Amino acid sequence: MEKITLIVVDDHPIFRQGVVDTLSLEDGFSIIAQAASGEEGLELIRSLQPQIAIIDVSLPEMNGQQVTRQVVEEKLPTRVILLTAYDDTEQKLHAMRVGAAAYCVKDVEPTSLVDIVHQVVKGNFVIGERVFDQAGLYAWLELNGGESLYSESVSSPQPLTSREMEVLNQMTRGLSNKEIAMELGISHQTVKNHVTAILRKLGVEDRTQAALYALRRGWVRVHEQDRESQE
Repeated sequence: MEKITLIVVDDHPIFRQGVVDTLSLEDGFSIIAQAASGEEGLELIRSLQPQIAIIDVSLPEMNGQQVTRQVVEEKLPTRVILLTAYDDTEQKLHAMRVGAAAYCVKDVEPTSLVDIVHQVVKGNFVIGERVFDQAGLYAWLELNGGESLYSESVSSPQPLTSREMEVLNQMTRGLSNKEIAMELGISHQTVKNHVTAILRKLGVEDRTQAALYALRRGWVRVHEQDRESQE
């Protein structure tokens, strides 16, 4: 029997290695690559075409949802399981609408993650602990106020650069442009230019909306920001 091929994409080396080690214990699984960024992960998916990609939502440059949408748009055969530290209905809706096969929180039990992989390989969809076939997923989306799967009405924000993600992270902490400039060692005008680009790419009107957009989609890890502010 051929093994299920997987790649793991997460920018935290310890967590990524933990997922790799966990799945490597399964006789039927083969971890063929791992990556630390969305862009690197997407390139691996394009070149290796694994059956499953396990991807963190919060990634530098391209986040997990953007990678997922690109995989779907390019009609690549890989099915994506998104991992996140956040668990709310809006994020679940967004994840499934862009084409994820599964959405689960990072504290998932190892045995549960293995089961999720098997369900996704079978063609099912998994949201938390619930398993759906495609008809069931459509019904769940409709019940929760979501659009159809892969709906064109879902906004597809342009990927932010690594520097723009750094600026966005600081924005979610409530820092002013001047404070961000000092924090990152760049000019005030450069920060203003990055903020303008961020608002344009995300399709929002102000800094508050940008911060909420990032937080609701799990792009920014709140616990990390809190820890930084305490140090």
